[in-house]
Amino acid sequence: MVELPSEPFSLLDGPAGPPPAPRLKVIVFDDDPTGSQTVHSAPLLLRWDASTLAAGLRHPSPLLFLLANTRALDPEAARRRVIEICQALVPALAEAREAGAIDRWLVVSRGDSTLRGHFPLEVEVIEQELGPFEATFLAPAFLEGGRTTVGGVHRLDGVPVHQSPFARDSLFGYGSSDLAAWAQEKSGGRIGAAAVQHLALAELEPTVAAQGALRQRLEALAGNPLLVVDAERPAHLAAFGAVVRELVAGSQNPPRRFLFQSAASLLNGLVTLPPQPLDAQGLAALCRRGPDGRRRPGLVLVGSHVPLADAQLATLLAEPGCGGVEVPVARVHRVLEGPLPDKLLASLEQEWLERLRNLLAVGRTPVLHTSRGELLCRHAAERRALGQALAAAMARVAARLAPELGYLISKGGITSHTLLAEGLGLAWVELQGQLQPGLSLLLVPAAGSSGTAPARLQGIEALPLVTVPGNLGEADTLVRLWQRLEGGA
Repeated sequence: MVELPSEPFSLLDGPAGPPPAPRLKVIVFDDDPTGSQTVHSAPLLLRWDASTLAAGLRHPSPLLFLLANTRALDPEAARRRVIEICQALVPALAEAREAGAIDRWLVVSRGDSTLRGHFPLEVEVIEQELGPFEATFLAPAFLEGGRTTVGGVHRLDGVPVHQSPFARDSLFGYGSSDLAAWAQEKSGGRIGAAAVQHLALAELEPTVAAQGALRQRLEALAGNPLLVVDAERPAHLAAFGAVVRELVAGSQNPPRRFLFQSAASLLNGLVTLPPQPLDAQGLAALCRRGPDGRRRPGLVLVGSHVPLADAQLATLLAEPGCGGVEVPVARVHRVLEGPLPDKLLASLEQEWLERLRNLLAVGRTPVLHTSRGELLCRHAAERRALGQALAAAMARVAARLAPELGYLISKGGITSHTLLAEGLGLAWVELQGQLQPGLSLLLVPAAGSSGTAPARLQGIEALPLVTVPGNLGEADTLVRLWQRLEGGA
């Protein structure tokens, strides 16, 4: 159990005045690498050993992302992963406080804004390991992507989200957009819909009266009830976040302890960030260049197979400047089920690599993508194992090309995480900002920087990687992103 400090904070000698606000670190357990899609200038950790955590907690950003990748895991493996991270955090937080790096902290379990993931498992484990908490807030609104919550009902572009293709996910499907009923369904009845509380839009208006009433309501919470948070405009989450910050990191003594299950937009309410240092043009200019000063070529990975990803891939492949290399899912599945899977899979990877290099040689951008559709598997474990094997194979191929590239685009959360953690073998990356709304540009650390620089990346400058969530964008999103990174408008 970790206690937030309840003692008054000492002040440095100086002119009399109000005490400085305690330094609050918002620690985000992210179930894939795309949850930082509304913020900038923050570290994203792929490991949680003592030294990596210490460096992340010392980072000046008020945000620290821990890329848990739990959506790729089965429930028991996800449980173990969250326990492992929590237990690593306990001494790291104590040391960071003792060193003066932070004063107070709160935890967000960032999940998919279309409600796919291990809920309530992850927040229950965090409560067991880092609690107790006075309340848990469920805030899946992702306003930048058209996901709103009004009257406790979650919608995608105005349509109840249970009517979307995402609700038919083979691993994380659900039958209701009413978040109280959804919580009851996902918890197997342990969370009764009638017990779920609701913060309505009227309570989240940025007025003095509404803020005062909201403060009183949150201050009175106890026993860790679940509260659904409505949000239709950024102002709603900003008003909610202001009250949370006051109760967690203000003069309140003892501070309140809250836990959050949310999508990305809530983070903008919980922290106050300066403007993004680089605009879209500046971010695109980070693409690596060759000795002649020309932009190096890029590589696009598409692992996501939701209908939106299919449409984006088809639009991209229609561009004359792009060429596709398909990873045949059924064939890979047969290889994994047959004799000598490692040897045969390595042969397939070499074949894909040669085809990618052939496209680069004729000046086209290669697009490495899985075949479309979802292969029917015998059970969920087989489905997860196949997905992880596909992502790992694509990551290994991309890593072999990385030293030759100017940028990478990765579509799909599991695809992106596997590329970073397994393909490139990284301990951390730094988020630079949003190249387009919701599309994060990360910098793979260059050799010699703090953190791990794999041998295959030695001698190259930082490599930009843009992560594209599987469920975000329009049909032309990938095309517009590719054009920008190629130097277009």
